[in-house]
Amino acid sequence: MSSSQKSDKRQSKKVNSIVHSIEWYVIRIKTGLYFFEDLIIMILICGGWICYQEYEAFGSLKLDRSRGFSLNGGLADSVYYVTNGAGGVELEAGMRPVFAAMAAVLTVLVIFQFMNILFSYYGEARKIRKILRPLNELALKTDELGKAAYGPENYQALEYAIDHIQPDDEKPLKLDQSEFAGIEAAINNLLVRLRESYKQQNRFVNDASHELRTPIAVIQGYANMLERWGKTDEQVLDESVTAIIHEANHMNTLVEQLLFLARGDSGRTVINPETVNLNDMMREIYEESFMIDENHPYRFKEEGEGVTASADPTLLKQAVRVLVDNAAKYTNAGDEITLGIGRKETGEPYLMVQDSGIGMASADVEHMFERFYRADDARSFNGTGLGLSISKWIIDKHKGRFEILSRPGLGTRILIVLPK
Repeated sequence: MSSSQKSDKRQSKKVNSIVHSIEWYVIRIKTGLYFFEDLIIMILICGGWICYQEYEAFGSLKLDRSRGFSLNGGLADSVYYVTNGAGGVELEAGMRPVFAAMAAVLTVLVIFQFMNILFSYYGEARKIRKILRPLNELALKTDELGKAAYGPENYQALEYAIDHIQPDDEKPLKLDQSEFAGIEAAINNLLVRLRESYKQQNRFVNDASHELRTPIAVIQGYANMLERWGKTDEQVLDESVTAIIHEANHMNTLVEQLLFLARGDSGRTVINPETVNLNDMMREIYEESFMIDENHPYRFKEEGEGVTASADPTLLKQAVRVLVDNAAKYTNAGDEITLGIGRKETGEPYLMVQDSGIGMASADVEHMFERFYRADDARSFNGTGLGLSISKWIIDKHKGRFEILSRPGLGTRILIVLPK
């Protein structure tokens, strides 16, 4: 038997299996419909017989009569219809006649329905096969075309092209075969994402190495100075210890932020959303800032009460604290910092941090959330360049956004806008 014949045989078995599945589905649907149809007919027969008995006994039908069924002996011996009409007349009528009528009608219905299902089975099979015939022919033609298009030599060409992809090569994969156009586009899209991720990872590692190199070099320099003169010179000792502690704290902060971003990128940071009262949270940050930072006056601006959002309170507070710390860092002592809460016209809740510090140029605003990015004006201030990246990651995970207004020399206003 040739491969074409084997393929036709397999396809024929598939079609037969589909036909049988559809046939049994149709039979189940018809059986269910017949069952409900028979049930309704039996209820109508029983109801009609009851109405007839009451009309014969009382000359009228009333809905407010109390009715009941009771057994006295066998199942079909007697049934009572009790009414509170004149004279307290009671109706007692045996159910045997109506049960007999129902059984006869049900027998006729079941026989008719069974014959209908039996005779329609073959007719339905022919209809189904007729409907599936074009699909069957299409499947066979597609199978033939697929075998012709994806022969061994074509697969070898595809395998060779994929094996020779270079990670540093910016050129897209080209197969020069129309049959592989979809595969070629998918691989090239994947390559673009992988190469961009590879570049970001290299840039991140290089920046992290550079940022860690500075505190390590400072610590090493002061340690050498301690070894030479610190044992006998108290001034050198105090200066070295202070510098080493400062750089160690800076490096510890940097490592913690790097670990936070690494856990976030790998999907290990879990978001635990709950209904958060943003008024209470922002007021708490305001009070903490007021106590911690003695160099700046803080003002709390509240527009609307009971502003809530679905968020992880710990992470959301961390994102806001990054903005507050930056505002304090880049604002001169004595200048005011404003924290705010409210709702936009669209109903979205927002958190606001506004300062009167050095501000940012529009070119710097576009890059402010990039990791390790620091504007020229900000390089003279202490920082890791990762805080805003962490804040951006947190807000992105909450499906929120930032709205930023900044002018050099005037200050910056940042809104965290959360979904309704």
